[in-house]
Amino acid sequence: MANETEEKTVAQAEAAPRSEEARPSRGQGRRERPRREEREEVQDEFEERLIVVNRSSKTVKGGRNFSFGALVVVGDKKGRVGMGFGKANEASDAIRKGGEQARRYVMHVPMFGSTVSHQVEARFCAARVLIKPASSGTGVVAGGGMRAVLELAGIQDVLAKALGSNNPVNVVKATFEALKKLRSKSDVLAKRDVKALL
Repeated sequence: MANETEEKTVAQAEAAPRSEEARPSRGQGRRERPRREEREEVQDEFEERLIVVNRSSKTVKGGRNFSFGALVVVGDKKGRVGMGFGKANEASDAIRKGGEQARRYVMHVPMFGSTVSHQVEARFCAARVLIKPASSGTGVVAGGGMRAVLELAGIQDVLAKALGSNNPVNVVKATFEALKKLRSKSDVLAKRDVKALL
């Protein structure tokens, strides 16, 4: 009887390492998620700027319920800029959501030196904006949300004007529509299938 129990324990001990070797380790074959410190480093390259916070209220039986909407613009001042609009019951949560959304939707802005490549005009709803290139040393001649977007994009010399509605949300969205229309010299030559002379 004792011999049988010894044989069983020996057999189990020999079989145990084999089963562990055969069994794949947990998470094997899957891509590891970056650590929180690494994600924070990636996010820190963008500068965040709050444009406007809108408050809305809903009247209920017990009183009023307030909710907040925050328009946030982020950019690295190297040609990349993004916009996000977050909504929540607390202003701080709305700002955080807006920043996260802005980082997800970042666009590249083509530039010519320290200014934009050409004049462009765009509109969003009743807001209409005009952006013109300027000579070196002019600075960012713009106001409101347009100024924040252009500065975070890294544009240092530009002339800009809001021609329609002064609603900050629509002005910022119109500014992004204008930046999407910008084209660099290489893009235009490639579209025309023309090789530039050196």
